[in-house]
Amino acid sequence: MEGISHRTLPVNGINMHIAEKGEGPVVILIHGFPELWYSWRHQILSLAARGYHAVAPDLRGYGDSEAPPSAASYSILHIVGDIVALIDAVSDDKVFVVGHDWGAIVAWWLCVLRPDKVKALVNLSVPYNPRNPKLKTVDGIRAIFGEDHYICRFQEQGAIEAEFEQIGTATLFKKVLTYRTPAAWIIPKEIGFANSIEAPAGLPSWLTEEDIDYFASKFEKSGFTGGLNYYRCMNLSWELTAPWTGVQVKVPTKFIIGDLDLTYHTPGVQDYIHKGVFKKLVPLLEDVVVMEGVGHFINQEKPHEISDLIYDFIQKF
Repeated sequence: MEGISHRTLPVNGINMHIAEKGEGPVVILIHGFPELWYSWRHQILSLAARGYHAVAPDLRGYGDSEAPPSAASYSILHIVGDIVALIDAVSDDKVFVVGHDWGAIVAWWLCVLRPDKVKALVNLSVPYNPRNPKLKTVDGIRAIFGEDHYICRFQEQGAIEAEFEQIGTATLFKKVLTYRTPAAWIIPKEIGFANSIEAPAGLPSWLTEEDIDYFASKFEKSGFTGGLNYYRCMNLSWELTAPWTGVQVKVPTKFIIGDLDLTYHTPGVQDYIHKGVFKKLVPLLEDVVVMEGVGHFINQEKPHEISDLIYDFIQKF
C-alpha cells in the first residue's frame, strides 16, 4: 500500500514482521484479535504524511510473525517483551504507542511495566482493566457471563479452530469485523460460531473485498491458534502479574471508544470510564472520546477521524 515497506526483525527470541512508513518520531501501532498490522493501514499512511515513523507489527502468533507452539508462550509478559525489543530495534528514544483491542491491553501493560519507553499513549476500545487480586481473569468473566461467553469458549483448544474452519476464513472476517451488537458476545455450544453472528448482506463502505481477502489469506496460512492463545493465557498472565497489583498507568493517555462497541456495554464499564475510577488508575488520562454510531473495529471504521485524534494528541509532546 502506497510505499509501506516490510521487514522481519529478531525480537525477544522470535522473528517479528513489521510494516512501516515515514521518518521522524516513532509511533508503534499494536493490533488486536483477529487482526494484523493491516488493521492500521490508514493510520500508517496518515502518520507518515505528518512527519512520523509509523511501525505496525504482526504480534507473535499472527500473520508473518513467528508463532511459538505452546499456549504458555503468549503471556502478557511475553508480548510486552516483544514490544520492548521492537522499540529498542527501531528507536533510540521513547516512542508513541497506539493500541486497539488486545493491542490496547498490551499497551496498558507496556506502560505499567516499562513507562520509560513511552512518550504518550492512545488506546482504543479497551480501557485499563486493573488486576483483581481475588479472582483470575477468565474465572471472573465466567462468573459474570457463564460458559458461553466467547472468551470462555476460546479456552477450548482445537474445538474453536475447527468451528472457525467450518465457517470459512473470509466469511468469518465479514461476520466479526462488521459485528455491531452492543452486548456481550455469547456463543452457545449448541448454536456455535457459525450461527451466532449473521454475515452482512453487503460490506460497509469502510471495508472492501480486498481487505477481507488480505486478512483471510494470512489467517488461512497461519491459522487462528496464535491469536487464540492470548485468551488461553489470560489466567497465567493474571498469575504472573501479581507483583503489579494496584499499579497505576503513569503515561500521558488519550482513550477512544465507539458507543456501539461491545466493550463499552460490559456491565460497569461506562461508570468506570466516566465516574472517576479510570482517571484514578490512569492519572495522566487527558481525554476520553466516545464516538457515536461506531462499533469495535474503530480504527478501520473511522480511519480518518482516528488518525486525526491520534495526531492531535501526540503532536503535543
